[in-house]
Amino acid sequence: MGGSPLPGPPVKRSVTIAGHETSIALEPIFWVALEKAASGLQLPLNALIARIDAERLEQSPPANLASAIRQWLFVQASGG
Repeated sequence: MGGSPLPGPPVKRSVTIAGHETSIALEPIFWVALEKAASGLQLPLNALIARIDAERLEQSPPANLASAIRQWLFVQASGG
């Protein structure tokens, strides 16, 4: 598959957002994409997740964090 992550079930990871620890479950392909996006923006992974979380909370009603991350990644991949 040329180094691409294989599809798989969601993997839970703990992250700290605004001083609060939370866990997020994403499929491996989304974790890889999120790590690449954070690296490209020269941000720690937690900082990028915090940024996505802040944008998510501005929506009414806000999506859950895992959904917001997937949507953010889709927009980025679509050139948005």
